[in-house]
Amino acid sequence: MYTLAIHGGAGTITKSSMSPEKELLYKAALNDALKVGESILKNGGSSLDAVVAAVVFLEDCPLFNAGRGAVFTADGVNELDASVMRGDNLMAGAVAGVKNIRNPVKLARAIMEHSEHVLLAGKGASDFARTQSIAFESDEYFHTDFRLKQLEEARLEGGTFLDHTEKKFGTVGAVALDKHGNLAACTSTGGMTNKRFGRVGDSPVIGAGTYANNQTAAISCTGHGEFFLRGVVAYDVSCLMEYAGLSLQQACEKVILEKQVKLGGEGGLIAVDAKGNISLVFNSEGMYRGKLAEGSESVVEIYKE
Repeated sequence: MYTLAIHGGAGTITKSSMSPEKELLYKAALNDALKVGESILKNGGSSLDAVVAAVVFLEDCPLFNAGRGAVFTADGVNELDASVMRGDNLMAGAVAGVKNIRNPVKLARAIMEHSEHVLLAGKGASDFARTQSIAFESDEYFHTDFRLKQLEEARLEGGTFLDHTEKKFGTVGAVALDKHGNLAACTSTGGMTNKRFGRVGDSPVIGAGTYANNQTAAISCTGHGEFFLRGVVAYDVSCLMEYAGLSLQQACEKVILEKQVKLGGEGGLIAVDAKGNISLVFNSEGMYRGKLAEGSESVVEIYKE
């Protein structure tokens, strides 16, 4: 049995604010990302390979705030974060504040598999990427008119915004259970529009934005990173399952619909447990999300039901 879930960000996403054409584009991209991951899982591939492949697809898609579609910082550049974790041995890798890396999630995996570290940042992370033949791209590769317009609007308003337009929290992520019973999770983001001072959110922080443990679940978060960091959200879900005996759905709802709401953290998460159950929970108006399980049709949704 295998299961897979993905997300492309959460926030104030309503049907009235979405054109039919753009909705179709988002749903098509989410469906394609699911297909990429499932093609690995159904052939007996690992959950790690599946989640990384799904996120690479989303990083390459300019619709999402990760990789090619990343937002601009106050300096007019793209600073990228990502993390990955496997549930069988709790190995993890993460990267923060890198520039020109085509697929930050691939770099996060390389850090996990080919270094003695978990989290690398900035220039050092880029130096390591070169030793691993990680692909780099020019500034122009990451330039989209849509993101530039967001930056210009943010500068006029004098603020820092989570993907700015319609308060969308632009992060992508994937979680999976493979046929061998192993869980994995990964997350990738471009962070906040007009961010300064090397700001880093929860996405590259193991336990906050990403976590996986075969004894509990694999979790990937999307939301207001500062609050998800304070709440150690991904690990909190796992802890509630391991120590309090909560089910996956109970744990996710308690963290996102109770604890994060009280704290002020808007956003959501996707999670898969060791039994193949899937949970997609958010406290915002919407979350780009998709899921599938072996033997069933994939489901892609955007708005709050």
